[in-house]
Amino acid sequence: MLAAILFTISMAALSQFALYYLRAVLTELAALPVSDRVLAAAGIEDGRLLPQHFLALAELHDLTPDLEPRRRGLGLVRLYYRFVRALGVLSGKHLPVLAAWSEQERVICARYAAVEIGRRLQANLELATSLRSS
Repeated sequence: MLAAILFTISMAALSQFALYYLRAVLTELAALPVSDRVLAAAGIEDGRLLPQHFLALAELHDLTPDLEPRRRGLGLVRLYYRFVRALGVLSGKHLPVLAAWSEQERVICARYAAVEIGRRLQANLELATSLRSS
């Protein structure tokens, strides 16, 4: 019985640490500037990212080729986006503060996806340039 309780507490702590780490990585990369080319490709005209732009950016991310296999994708970010969106929907009427936090987190996810697309495109351009010069 004690082993089961310790295991449950350990898994909860590990899950919490993983969530905090994922959020820290998201926030760090989302703070980078977003390329105008990415915004234009996603059809974002005013340059202001909204929570609903994440889905379009995720589709655009899937369309951009990844020539560096060690780069991370959007798998965990999509999962986090869905989790935060569900939290916002469930708490929207009862806890408006949590709904506002959910929207802010989804904007961070959209910015992360846009930055990742820009990084992919830049890496692909650099690789193409290096292949041409060889």
